[in-house]
Amino acid sequence: MTGRSDFHQEQFLNVLSREDALARFEGAVFPREKQIVSCALLDALNLPLAYDVAAPVDTPPFDRSNVDGFAILAGDLSRAGPASPVILRLNNEIVHCGVAPQITLVAGSATPIATGAPLPRGADAVLMVEHTNPHGPNEIEVSRGAAPGQFVSFAGSDIARGESLLRAGCVLGSREIGMLAACGIGAVAVVRRPRVAVLSTGDELRSAGQALSPAAIYDANGPIISAAVIESGGDAVFMGAVPDDESLLRAAIEAAFADCDMLILSGGTSKGSGDITYKLIAGLGAPGIVSHGIALKPGKPLCLAVCAGKPVVILPGFPTSAMFTFHDMVAPVLRRMAGLPPRVDAKVTARVPVRIASELGRREYLMASLVEGPEGLSAYPSGKGSGAVTSFAQADGFIAIEALSDHLPADSQVEMSLFTAHARAPDLLAIGSHCVGLDAATAPLARAGLLVRSIALGSLGGLAAAKRGECDIAPMHLLDEKSGEWNKPYLSDGLELVPGWRRMQGIVYRLGDVRFGGVDAAGAIAAALAASGCLMVNRNQGAGTRVLIDQALKGARPEGYFNQPRSHNAVSAAIAQGRADWGVAIEPVAQAYGLGFIPLAQEHYDFAIVSERKTRAGVQAFLASLASEETRGALRAIGFEPA
Repeated sequence: MTGRSDFHQEQFLNVLSREDALARFEGAVFPREKQIVSCALLDALNLPLAYDVAAPVDTPPFDRSNVDGFAILAGDLSRAGPASPVILRLNNEIVHCGVAPQITLVAGSATPIATGAPLPRGADAVLMVEHTNPHGPNEIEVSRGAAPGQFVSFAGSDIARGESLLRAGCVLGSREIGMLAACGIGAVAVVRRPRVAVLSTGDELRSAGQALSPAAIYDANGPIISAAVIESGGDAVFMGAVPDDESLLRAAIEAAFADCDMLILSGGTSKGSGDITYKLIAGLGAPGIVSHGIALKPGKPLCLAVCAGKPVVILPGFPTSAMFTFHDMVAPVLRRMAGLPPRVDAKVTARVPVRIASELGRREYLMASLVEGPEGLSAYPSGKGSGAVTSFAQADGFIAIEALSDHLPADSQVEMSLFTAHARAPDLLAIGSHCVGLDAATAPLARAGLLVRSIALGSLGGLAAAKRGECDIAPMHLLDEKSGEWNKPYLSDGLELVPGWRRMQGIVYRLGDVRFGGVDAAGAIAAALAASGCLMVNRNQGAGTRVLIDQALKGARPEGYFNQPRSHNAVSAAIAQGRADWGVAIEPVAQAYGLGFIPLAQEHYDFAIVSERKTRAGVQAFLASLASEETRGALRAIGFEPA
């Protein structure tokens, strides 16, 4: 969304429930004719069948041998045994694959036959070569009996003529393509993928590869939505980002609408005077907007319309809001347009280990990561807010809290909607303090095919999760002021401390700021406290860095103290961009932002390991990585000293 000096936020006059909004949207879109095309088998890959398909022939089309051996009459061997072998005369032909047999089998005879070849007339069984012995030039000796049908695949035993082969809506994969080919079907009727135009709106948006101007951001919505459209059965046509200019927007919307079966925009839904997109779609055709304002969190500004039979959707501008509403409200409609059945494979029941507060009156979505705990699967909330792009990559799916609930109690069993049907619990789950060194330490695990996930909740948050048995390791850097010892005093029963590495925390500031020149950390803090308008950027409660900051401040509350971002990068960015003047961060991050650095304390970044989970393959691989020279060298290269 875009802000302007004349921005005026209007109220949503008719906020609908999710169910009412979806019913109105689907009622305006359907019924509709599916776009059916005929195409060759390989061109039909990943497309849904338009109609049921019945087998036009038997498969196999004839009785055939399953082994190399001899076609026989089973009755000839009714008395065969080690003490009473039976001699069979060989017919003067060998039946190969693709060759029709010419000689009828009669009692006392056998015909050599290859695997897959058709049985000769009269034969009712096949003997393996290994179960016979030569007996003269044109005979074999058999010392065991045979049952009728032995080593024979009868005509139609795999697929019978007239049998329902595949049903309408079945998505054709390699196995289905093989079944159709085996029946001689070379082309099928499928539902064409709906063409979906994707258009981002906003003066602030830049395409990947362009330089960022002040206050500009890269357009993540366009690519993310386009990929989600493809995953949901559509053919995405990404048309880039358009500024908030009414004439440019009108031209882009009309061109996209004319060329495609569906139009999805992001941004421009919140009814401010700077948001004009929703006004423009009203002229595309009846019935127009069916819902603008839905009781969702995030996603309240979602706008749904149907114009001249084509769905038009305006998603909220924040990536998380856009994707929640797409998956919940738009993807089901798109799948139905594409001839696909509703997704039922991408849901799992899981326990939510913590209490989650919610806003009464709005259905709330929360991203979650799967965790394998002592009581089975848990869904651990892992969102970073509506504007976070990485949340979707780091989460496995989402859970919903219904509108009539003001919270979700701890230990609730919930249905979790997965972003993909292949999501699984990670092999190594770290919850706690994040550090760039953690990426170096887990890189060997990722290369070995192990799934690693890190949820940044701060040192204290990680310890709480470890005590509940919800993670494998809890990265931490907590100094006990009384003992002067790092991390160990914070452990409880069931947790073990594994040393990680040492990293330098320090005061960070913009180079050239004379208030911080030529002083140590104590002098820098004193100078900041004494200087009027010297703005601090702090860290969040629960972070080890926050504990260190509070100890250094000794009760002082400088300007900016309550600005509390959750990472070293956010602190450094605030200073580099002039939104703050000083803070505390680790040295490698300060260097990456070109900031001055005054050492404050070398801290111990260690790991609380959950004892009961120590034997897991992921934990063992992590411990081996920590001890390896490869990882130790990688840590030194980014400015850390391995323990």
